Amino acid sequence: MITSEQERCALVPRAEQIARLNDALRQRGEGGGILLTGGVQTLDGFCPLELMAALAGYTGFDPDNDPHGERDFGDLELFGADLLWKIDYYDPDCRYGSDDPADSKQTVRILTVMLAEEY
Repeated sequence: MITSEQERCALVPRAEQIARLNDALRQRGEGGGILLTGGVQTLDGFCPLELMAALAGYTGFDPDNDPHGERDFGDLELFGADLLWKIDYYDPDCRYGSDDPADSKQTVRILTVMLAEEY
């Protein structure tokens, strides 16, 4: 029997399903965790709420930073610094990469925010 999640996934292209799950993490903190490097946390004027608002409102996706349409990478200028963020996909135990980033039951997303020079 097909579940409603399976039906939904069948109707939505794979890249868009991944992008929607990535958006849930970036915009609402759902489906994974957010990691900030030490360099970001020690910036003058660093404010976690301001950073989370900037991530949630990010719309700078283009063919250069989002070639697969998964909305998993971006850049920001905030707190006087150039920041990069990226989303990685792990298995439920966070030991290995996910076998299927489009499946929220098999994937834990980790969004990492870093200084551009830390990349």
